[in-house]
Amino acid sequence: MKRIDINCDMGESYGNWTMGNDEAIMPYIDSANIACGFHAGDFSTMFKTVKLALKHHVNIGAHVGFDDKQGFGRREIKMSAQEIYELTVYQIGAMNAIVKACDPHASIHHLKPHGALYNMSANHHDFSQAIVQAIKDCQPNMILYSLAGSLQVKMAKASGLTVYEEAFSDRTYTDQGTLTPRSEPNAVIHDSHLAIEHIKNIIKGNVMGTSGKMIPLHADTICIHGDGKQAVAFAQQLKASIAQL
Repeated sequence: MKRIDINCDMGESYGNWTMGNDEAIMPYIDSANIACGFHAGDFSTMFKTVKLALKHHVNIGAHVGFDDKQGFGRREIKMSAQEIYELTVYQIGAMNAIVKACDPHASIHHLKPHGALYNMSANHHDFSQAIVQAIKDCQPNMILYSLAGSLQVKMAKASGLTVYEEAFSDRTYTDQGTLTPRSEPNAVIHDSHLAIEHIKNIIKGNVMGTSGKMIPLHADTICIHGDGKQAVAFAQQLKASIAQL
């Protein structure tokens, strides 16, 4: 059975507002996607979350998003490919400075686009290239986390970057192997036991489509979400289940 990376979006609090269960979930994941202060987070939260990741020996990732706290980075913002490149470089720079301030020997492990930027760049040639180029110009050994099977995965690999193809613990898939649109019923898996079985299938290289048939799906990393009521219990259950495989 292959080793699978478990990642989680973190550092999304800012000011006096708290989101997620970062401290409780951090011990149960492999990689943390830390908000860089644009779609969520702020400088203090970035420092706190980086230190927490270092404490638990968790990989540090730059979670790059649109400058859109009101929409939590989930709204599409019309930008040129050059602007997306600059947006990405800026956030990598901020995260890198904080990581080095916390530990001169540490570095950013990976980059994962967030929300609308993730979806827009996954299968858009110019936006994909903008993010790939930003990584190559800032830190070529940084891993790109991207939607499994996407154009961005192919472009990043062709350019020489290391890519982790990503699947989701709480999202169902169509018979074509794509994520079921959130507008459709049963797009999100709410039952933790079903989610665990879903993840076990992904680790084996398959995912169940909407018709019930198994679809081949290659994934190197699986995203779990840390802001639900049962998020901590699910993270604990998932780690225990994977250890038994």
